[in-house]
Amino acid sequence: MAALIGRDLLSLGDLSPTEVEELLHMATQLKSQKLKLQCNKVLGLLFSKASTRTRVSFTVAMYQLGGQVIDLNPNVTQVSRGEPIQDTARVLDRYLDVLAIRTFAQEDLQTFANYAQIPVINALTDLEHPCQILADLMTIKEHFGSLAGLTLTYVGDGNNVANSLMLGCALVGMNVRIATPDGYKPNAAITEKARTIAATKTEVTLTNDAQNATKGSHVIYTDVWASMGQEAEAGDRLPIFQPYQINHQLLSLADKQAIVLHCLPAHRGEEITDEVMEGSQSRIWNQAENRMHAQKALLASILGAE
Repeated sequence: MAALIGRDLLSLGDLSPTEVEELLHMATQLKSQKLKLQCNKVLGLLFSKASTRTRVSFTVAMYQLGGQVIDLNPNVTQVSRGEPIQDTARVLDRYLDVLAIRTFAQEDLQTFANYAQIPVINALTDLEHPCQILADLMTIKEHFGSLAGLTLTYVGDGNNVANSLMLGCALVGMNVRIATPDGYKPNAAITEKARTIAATKTEVTLTNDAQNATKGSHVIYTDVWASMGQEAEAGDRLPIFQPYQINHQLLSLADKQAIVLHCLPAHRGEEITDEVMEGSQSRIWNQAENRMHAQKALLASILGAE
């Protein structure tokens, strides 16, 4: 079992390559039911952003571990009335065993972690989406058998998913290419951290050329062009991002055995076509399912399930 007992997961960069490998192995074992774990603990979900997969996958994962879940909708708690984060954190710390937070600012997540003694998990911020990438890596490993030496190309907006993908790929020895329009690159500090992790073993490449970035890649990945909180910009972004759509023509440049991933929800006909999303190379639904298995492994490791 990965040695994460009592630890926070605020960034994928908090993990070592060995810890990522152990979490992915545990997730696979849990999915196949070769491993069964139990922990009678309580998970709190404090989500300030809309959620389908993250909310349901965390809930089902905790129930399957024998624990319980409290959905702390900010609209019906004192958070919506301006209670300071540090006050909420110290109170929840005395009720819960672990807290998963889905919010906007990474700084708010960090404040919770600073004031709560229980483990805090990043269930998505504007900066990172580490739990998603654990599921992505699990899905890629299921298909190819191993991760080291593969190349993943992400096309679209340099958002939280792109940031965490750089870290995740660097940790497992995959090359990663991020193709974005000018002005939409991923976070500079995370890019530098990913390159430091990769060192001379793998490549972390930023480009604005989606076609060259896709050539020979084993995994082609995208996300919506306007993330939560950016909906007002969606119309203006469409012509800028059109060359970054995953369609049959772009996919044909990838490795013949390449798979396609999307973290969902998808705007079909924008960042990805129906043809590709429903095609034989899509592993999007496996990827969505694996959110539950990867997060179950994460919870089990953090809570010391037996």
